[in-house]
Amino acid sequence: MHRKHQTPPPASLTQSLRHLASPARLRESLTIQRPPSVRNATIAGIQVALAVLAVAAGLHYSPWEHLAGFGGLGALAALFGRFAPIARRRYVVLTAGALLVMPVALLSGLTLAGLPPVVMLLALAALAGVLASLAHRTQVGAPGAVIFIFAASAALGPIGGPLALAERTAATALGAAAAWLVCLLTDHLRDLNVMVPAPAAATAAAPTPVATAAPTAPPAIGPGYATLYSLRVSLCAALAAVLAHMAGWSHPAWAGIGAVAVLQGAHLPGTVHRAWQRTLGTIAGAAIAWAILSLSPSFWTLLLAVVVLQVLTEVVIGFNYALGQVFVTPMALLMTTLASHGEAAEMAISRIYDTTLGAVVGTVLALALSSMDERIHLARHHRSGR
Repeated sequence: MHRKHQTPPPASLTQSLRHLASPARLRESLTIQRPPSVRNATIAGIQVALAVLAVAAGLHYSPWEHLAGFGGLGALAALFGRFAPIARRRYVVLTAGALLVMPVALLSGLTLAGLPPVVMLLALAALAGVLASLAHRTQVGAPGAVIFIFAASAALGPIGGPLALAERTAATALGAAAAWLVCLLTDHLRDLNVMVPAPAAATAAAPTPVATAAPTAPPAIGPGYATLYSLRVSLCAALAAVLAHMAGWSHPAWAGIGAVAVLQGAHLPGTVHRAWQRTLGTIAGAAIAWAILSLSPSFWTLLLAVVVLQVLTEVVIGFNYALGQVFVTPMALLMTTLASHGEAAEMAISRIYDTTLGAVVGTVLALALSSMDERIHLARHHRSGR
């Protein structure tokens, strides 16, 4: 008997794509949740701000004024371990500092070798996978490997010679040292009794809110998770960055970073939530960055804006990742300006294009490379939230 066309199985790629494209995913991505500790988030933001302020101001009054941006990148080590016990926090910040310094040194060395832009983007993608694996193995936690990859992307800029490579590396290390010292002096102000749910993936950043909880937990992470995740990160970063380069966009590395950020969702619903949140938040944040940069601000105005935006980012990102992107986007663009000057409107628009492309690439590849268990979880989650 002839059979008519049947609906694809609930866990097929076609059905999973429909679930991911459902308006319910957008509604879920805009859900506001209560973070584990606003106090610890605020303190972490202030710790980073103090470290950035100290090292960037110090470099500004030195012969290495042009390295203030790299010093600020190293100071981002204070973002990590905000809920850890004091002794553990010292290890986490020190480890995060090393994971910020290492990619800056490596990619600066490759830039010095004069490799073609596409080769450099592929090198960044390969290094992104390594950083994702190291972030998982060292258990540094949120905000995840994307911070280290952001630091690595800054090293793609022109470099003068071996001395400039050493100066970049030293400035980043100085920022990490400042972060460690600030945390050492102020960690007693944190609430050390906060109960934080164990993330589904050690590399996941701030929690992704879900309006209706799925009836089953996401698939368990096996022993080969770090290797698999590392390969996914490299593939997504490479594809997004190369596509942006082929389109002639001026900051293709940002597309790779956007793809990696989306992959930090702990499961398929979380991935598409991240895509919506990062895209919508970036659009709003790019407008803020354009408004600031179009005024041709002085160094001190830029630095003050970075400090304020850093604190605001950490205060709100636990409520919703999109809110965090509203502030982290202009902060990232202003830090890029500190490291290497750019035109305001061009940078803001490029950030939107690159982030959107990265979000699409990350979501599509996350689905294409997903397991049957992951798609079954997505189908159950979708049915429970109708």
